[in-house]
Amino acid sequence: MPRQPTSSRVHSAHAATFGAAVRELRACRELSQEELGFRAKLHRNYVGALERGEINPTFRTLRTLADGLDVELSSLIRLYEERAEERWRMTPAA
Repeated sequence: MPRQPTSSRVHSAHAATFGAAVRELRACRELSQEELGFRAKLHRNYVGALERGEINPTFRTLRTLADGLDVELSSLIRLYEERAEERWRMTPAA
């Protein structure tokens, strides 16, 4: 019987996809994690944990990240949604 995704696996997949979107935007702007942390008023270790998908950010954190990346929050969410759609298309059906 195929394994059903658990909420923790789904949650971590979403967090990892969001982290990849943050990393992509940060790299496009040629910012280090430390510089993004400074701009967003977040610790660089927190930025790294977000990018690794270890943290599920709050709405307030999403806003500060968008500000630090100098993008609209909707653009950050849109990039996450695009990457999530790509990830789900590439995942084989169980």
